[in-house]
Amino acid sequence: MEQRRVVVSGGGTGIGLATADAFAAEGAQVVILGRRGEVLKEAAARLNTAYDADLVSWRATDLSDPAQAQEAAEAIAMQGPVDVVVTNAGGNVAASDDGTLAGIAEGYRRNFEANVLTAVLLTEGLLPYLRRPGGRVVHLSSIAAVRGPGSYGGAKASLHAYTYELAQRLGAEGITVNAVAPGYIADTEFFGDRATPEFVRSRVDQTLVGKPGTPAEVAAAIRYLASPEAGYVTGQILHINGGTVFGR
Repeated sequence: MEQRRVVVSGGGTGIGLATADAFAAEGAQVVILGRRGEVLKEAAARLNTAYDADLVSWRATDLSDPAQAQEAAEAIAMQGPVDVVVTNAGGNVAASDDGTLAGIAEGYRRNFEANVLTAVLLTEGLLPYLRRPGGRVVHLSSIAAVRGPGSYGGAKASLHAYTYELAQRLGAEGITVNAVAPGYIADTEFFGDRATPEFVRSRVDQTLVGKPGTPAEVAAAIRYLASPEAGYVTGQILHINGGTVFGR
């Protein structure tokens, strides 16, 4: 099988890093993107050392900026067609709500830019270079898309609409488009200082399986959706939350 080329945004830590690891483990060439160059550089070096091969490269970029997203897409395309795009960049980046309309607007704007624009601009920039047939796009949504909080959940819900639209647009070309929506996942930077033992226990108690999810479990689902065997799966949102919220 020909070596595949995979692009993972937000690939320096957490789910993004686990996803890059999963594809590198199968021998794919992986490009990880993000804003923090040192984090990406360290992650790429760690994976290349682990697999004793030059499989993972990195590029620091702000994918919410159209010019930077275009520049990144063109640089990636110079190395050849892209098989898989995983849009993992984002997070709940809204500032603390100060109760003003200006503060609320800023929170919604920041979460839209961080979670929607980063996914849309990278994907659209790479669309001309996606392999046809066989290309795969996987977006990272969240349990928040179906239960809140508002600005972050709303942004992730927007990715569901984009997933559906893009799947319809690209299906005839043999490209599939799906999203995964994780619940509480341990070993990420998402919750920061809020991840106290009490907070973690409250999240775990909401599951049916009595444990947190792991980045590797989410990465395994992404890897499946990006596999040649998943060619009949498109326009879907795969919920990975231990039964906290039922799929629908």
